[in-house]
Formats: sequence, C-alpha cells, structure tokens
Amino acid sequence: SSSIAITSLKKIADSFNVKMTYFFEEIENYSYVSKKEVQEPFKVEGSYVEYIRLAGKFPERKLEPMKVILKPNQPYVEHFSHPGEEFYYVLKGTVVFKVGDEEFVLQEGEAIHFPSEKVHQWMNPTSEETVVISVLIPAIF
Repeated sequence: SSSIAITSLKKIADSFNVKMTYFFEEIENYSYVSKKEVQEPFKVEGSYVEYIRLAGKFPERKLEPMKVILKPNQPYVEHFSHPGEEFYYVLKGTVVFKVGDEEFVLQEGEAIHFPSEKVHQWMNPTSEETVVISVLIPAIF
C-alpha cells in the first residue's frame, strides 16, 4: 500500500477541480430519488435551523438541495460568506434575509437567489415555523 500527505492530496484535488473525497468516496448505490422515509433531519451545532437533505447520490453532483426549517422567534443566524450561489423558496411562513446591506422579507411563494460571496444571514422573526427549499452550489454535504 502507498500513502500520500493530506496536503499533497489537497493540491492534486484542487488541480483537478474535485473535492478530496473524490479519491475515497465510491458511491455504489446511485440514487436519484429522495424518498420521504429516508429523509433524516440534521442540525449544525449551535444552530436552531433544521436541514433535510434532498440530494441524489451520484459522482460529481454540483447542487445541494435541502428542505430547511427555521424555528419561530429566532434572531439572525451567524453571517456567512463563501463561494457559490444560493436559492431559497418559501413553502411556509416568513423569513428575513440580509444580503450585504439589504434586508429582504420573504413570504410563502416567494424566492431569493444571490451570490454566496455576499455576506448573508437569515432569521425567522415570527411565532410560526418557516419552511424553505434551499438549493446551494457547490455541494457541501
């Protein structure tokens, strides 16, 4: 067996424009469908936001589609800035996005799409749960 330093592997991955997991992850069961019974909610530590992955399983996917649930009466979540694009569609409730210096209040049936490099944060100021569909590029999980 041979070994390689993680820093070398990172350089190789970058030069081929792939994630490091490309060299390890063999997806044996391609799956294009996300059935309700396999959708497991998860949380990022220290956050009140719940995520449900909706992505298919196949090599080199670019999109990260998720259902996101924002609990009621929550302040702005920590702000983010990273490469990529973000799209959100409100299925239920209200969400307030701050993108750069602008604030946008979105209701059911409304959407927002912006470059992720812009500093952004979101909150649910209402007493009702908010549910949104989110599609990010690049894939994160």
